[in-house]
Amino acid sequence: MTDHHTPRPPHGSDSSDSSDSEAGLRDRWRDTLVAARAGAEGPDPLPYAENLLARWAELQRRYHTTAHLSTVLDRIDTLAGHADDVHAVRLAAWFHDAVYRPDRSENEERSAALAERALAEAGVPDAAVAEVARLVRLTVTHDPAEGDRNGEVLCDADLAILAGGPQEYGAYAARVREEYGFVPDEAFRAGRAAVLRQLLDLPRLFRTPYGAAKWEARARHNLATELELLTSSGTGTG
Repeated sequence: MTDHHTPRPPHGSDSSDSSDSEAGLRDRWRDTLVAARAGAEGPDPLPYAENLLARWAELQRRYHTTAHLSTVLDRIDTLAGHADDVHAVRLAAWFHDAVYRPDRSENEERSAALAERALAEAGVPDAAVAEVARLVRLTVTHDPAEGDRNGEVLCDADLAILAGGPQEYGAYAARVREEYGFVPDEAFRAGRAAVLRQLLDLPRLFRTPYGAAKWEARARHNLATELELLTSSGTGTG
């Protein structure tokens, strides 16, 4: 994969579980890329997987890790029947946080540009490359247009963590705080509260029928609870 960024090597647990997880992700990447090529020839998928997995394992990440990637892919599997092009949605999941620096605001745009370069090089047809890049850019707002079925699946899968149980949601919020450890508490609380309000102001957090039925109510409860903690106690959730 040609790119100006040289990722750090993967890090984390040396356990067999971690190795098995990465092996599974490599298999999922290969299957998705080959399917997205629609019969066209292309280079070996493995180097692309290695580059992406290294990015998702960079040291500055605490929430936006390979565990998050795997979870989003699992949620896409759950919602796959709603998508018009599930292969494009899965590729967008791989790239949606491939460039992630918590101190920068252009992560989604840089991730989309990476997808455009890498997927074209990897033999994916132009129309599919454009769709993947569009989906990655959509994760800036998580607000797909009515009838954007691919966008609905990706955004629902990415936001599904918001509907976790108390422990799962608490761990998610704590990891987000760790990623922004360089930000003073007061500034973090203000910024995080703004994000939570933006999400709560959406007419619907989840656009797929499954997401609306299974995740909407719990996610709104979790967001409102975190916002109340941030704005009333001054201590945050992390």
